[in-house]
Amino acid sequence: MAGLPLSFAEPFLLAGLLSLPVLWWLLRVMPPRPRRIEFPPTKLLFDIAPKEETPSRTPWWLTLLRLTAAALVILAAAGPIWNPQVGAAGSSGPLVILLDDGWSAASSWEARIKAADELIAKADNDRRGVALVALSEPARDITLMTGGTARVALRQISPKPYSVERVETLPAIDRFLKATGDCEIAWLTDGVDTGRGTEFLEGLTKTIGERTLTVFEGGTPAPLALAAAENAAAKMTVKVLRPTSGVAAGIVRAVDAKGSPIGEARYAFGAQDRETEAAFDLPVELRNDIARLEIAGERSAGAVQLLDKRWRRRAIGVVSGATSDTAQPLLASTFYLTRALSPFADVRLGDRGAPQQVIAQFLDQKLPMIVAADVGTLSPEIRERLNAWIAQGGVLVRFAGPRLAQADDDLVPVRLRRGGRILGGSLTWEKPQHMASFSADGPFAGLTVPKDITVSRQVLAEPDAGLSTKSWASLEDGTPLVTGEQRGKGVVTLFHVGADMRWSDLPMSGSFVEMLRRIVDMSGYTSTPGAGVAGEAKVEMVAPLRTLDGFGAFGPPPSTAKPMSADYRDRATIEHPPGLYGPAEGPIAVNTLAAADRVASLDTASLRARRATYTNAEPRDLRGILLSSALALFLIDAIVVAMLGAGLAAVVRRWRSAPAALAIALALSLLAAPPSPLRAQGNAPANPPAQGNAQGNTQANPANDEFAQRSVSQTRLAYVVTGNADVDSIVKAGMAGLTLFLAQRTALEAGDPVGVDPSRDELAFFPLIYWPVVPGAPKPSQDTLNRIDAYMKQGGTVLFDTRDAVEAPPGENGASQTPGMLTLRNILSSLDVPELEPVPREHVMTKTFYLMRDFPGRFTTGQTWVETLPREDDDEAEARPAHGGDGVSPIIITSNDLAGAWALRPDGQPMLPMTPGEPRQREFAFRAGVNIVMYTLTGNYKADQVHVPALIERLGQ
Repeated sequence: MAGLPLSFAEPFLLAGLLSLPVLWWLLRVMPPRPRRIEFPPTKLLFDIAPKEETPSRTPWWLTLLRLTAAALVILAAAGPIWNPQVGAAGSSGPLVILLDDGWSAASSWEARIKAADELIAKADNDRRGVALVALSEPARDITLMTGGTARVALRQISPKPYSVERVETLPAIDRFLKATGDCEIAWLTDGVDTGRGTEFLEGLTKTIGERTLTVFEGGTPAPLALAAAENAAAKMTVKVLRPTSGVAAGIVRAVDAKGSPIGEARYAFGAQDRETEAAFDLPVELRNDIARLEIAGERSAGAVQLLDKRWRRRAIGVVSGATSDTAQPLLASTFYLTRALSPFADVRLGDRGAPQQVIAQFLDQKLPMIVAADVGTLSPEIRERLNAWIAQGGVLVRFAGPRLAQADDDLVPVRLRRGGRILGGSLTWEKPQHMASFSADGPFAGLTVPKDITVSRQVLAEPDAGLSTKSWASLEDGTPLVTGEQRGKGVVTLFHVGADMRWSDLPMSGSFVEMLRRIVDMSGYTSTPGAGVAGEAKVEMVAPLRTLDGFGAFGPPPSTAKPMSADYRDRATIEHPPGLYGPAEGPIAVNTLAAADRVASLDTASLRARRATYTNAEPRDLRGILLSSALALFLIDAIVVAMLGAGLAAVVRRWRSAPAALAIALALSLLAAPPSPLRAQGNAPANPPAQGNAQGNTQANPANDEFAQRSVSQTRLAYVVTGNADVDSIVKAGMAGLTLFLAQRTALEAGDPVGVDPSRDELAFFPLIYWPVVPGAPKPSQDTLNRIDAYMKQGGTVLFDTRDAVEAPPGENGASQTPGMLTLRNILSSLDVPELEPVPREHVMTKTFYLMRDFPGRFTTGQTWVETLPREDDDEAEARPAHGGDGVSPIIITSNDLAGAWALRPDGQPMLPMTPGEPRQREFAFRAGVNIVMYTLTGNYKADQVHVPALIERLGQ
């Protein structure tokens, strides 16, 4: 109705509105108002009114009130419905629904499905067949279905994560319409033209002919998309696209490969803007971790931009063999290389020291790419390191020059002829040469060949059978300008000209930047280095790993997904849907839109069609609201008439005493109400103080904020309260003794030790927990063991002490058969414990503070066990169940009763004797405790080689 979402069930009843003028004439008069006169009896005879009276006029506002009430009644009788169910034009033929189901339909998919469902319901009520045509599936046959079958088929359709070519479905639609004859057509469009939209509209007009067409468009937010993400020198930018105009703004989120947020960037559209930009001003390290950009609140594959290694700003080392000329720095080759690489890489310029020293530094820094400009002879050691680095995936780019022309090494893709080719030299050119072509299967394929580049000097390659397969760019005379080949996982590339302007003006061109960009793209994964591999291996194909659905969520690849070449750079298709391809450690990203793609609004004005809009609101019957409003107006009219006719005067006089009566009634109700008990704020009983344990140690309660603050304000050692009074008292005294020894011998001034209950206390406050194993003690609950397991995996260390080394029976496995060890094995059977080994002599725990060979306690015969650290040749290091944080073992096991050796009485004397009682055994026990504590606090700090001289010197003393 006039553009409003309003319809009437009985529109003919609206003709009743024509009676409103008659009602105006009837309602404009009203009887005269009675008058109240005080009179004497004789006065009555003089003031008798005549028999004929002139009626009084009704006020215009009262007439308007009555007319409004009458109009509301008429409108209610017509059955008004707000947001009525949309439908195509009435027809007796089958219903054909054309459904846009590309990425641009995903953001408003629910509204599209709702509209289609309503159309199917209406057709089903009329007992008409329904045909569903998903415009993304041109090969599927179009068939008529019943309403129930069509609903099931509709729920099975989901938006595709790529752009839909509507034109390809026209032949199938044409065949169906010719076979069906008269039918009704409804097109549920998304209003986006991603290409060939005009062609589809022209073809659709010819195909449907004189049939009825209804186009559903509008009523939903325009879809948004991302394209052309670029990791520039100072920030990462991405273009935000839309097909319509109007002021709008939003947020683009950046997340890493694990889905953790990295940053957010705002974007804003002007009134006429169709594209804008969102910029992430983040450090390059964070920008390199971004794996996905997405528009907040937009659910579509087009609103997602996946990033892989090609979007990372790689650190590239640049070294020049030429002598530094500080007087003319703008003529140096490093100047042109730095300017060309800076837009997409972080350049580390090696301008200090000899080229071989700089290259060694770059190799130590493990850079993925090194650019060497006119670097000649290299030492055998550097060549060996470079060859190993290239085999592991490094990319070496070399530029020619006088030094390289005289050198002879194997770090070039082709054999070179000494001396080079110079304009006017022995291998003379009559005129400078221009670039002729890029290899079709090289990394520069697709670049426009520049015609303004001239070459006056180059180094020549020795002709051989494989030269053509290694040429990436050639001059007009057929000689190579750029050659390259793959070696192992890496690439060696040679520009046969210099990196400055002396041999060629290539460094001044835009093509130079694009050529370097293509080479940089290969660094770090080098899937297809280019033509240099064409004669040796086929182009690598990568299989789909994870793909996006139409709503932008990751899922398994569909059956239509096929492997693609590793250098695929185009937009997503049905065979290559957006997602990640290749190995999980270095996947290649395919996005819904290519960098140059843009979206436009689809103009359907040329179609001779009925228009309808989508709506997400449910239909609402307005009859109840209109009738209620009319009733309210009639009540107001009755009150006004009564007031004008003085009918309320008697009522007012009768209720003059109402305020006094109300006051009396209110007072009586207050007196009759039961009294409410009052509570003094200060009389509420306080919570009883927490009870300490039997030993009076600090009570560990995670709900107690005071305990948490006290625990984190000072480093404290902890021990497990076993419930055995004798054991707990000894352990408490032992931990206190160790804390005192640490304060006397080290810089650590720890707080009083804390007894904890692992089943309820927070353990994360303590770096080390001492657990005395009591033989025969019940096994902790699984929840308790899960807390212990989480504590160890988050960096904590538990020291289990069975305290029964002297009870071990003789034999090789006697130590594992003691009662305490059997109890410990029962506990550890439910924990994810890593592989253990006796503390090796070179372990960092033997030298964290004191130089120790073993770790004695009250006993000296027991072994101390720690996590087995992975060796350099251990291939199973990644499969271990746990790894010590910073080299710290999450579990330490001993049977030497360390706490018994540390335990001191209040007068400072030992609490328990030593076995066998060597003179300095207790001293070494305390030193063992110091090393264990320092080990848990500092990790593998003392494993650093910087400490080796000091350790050797101490050992010599």
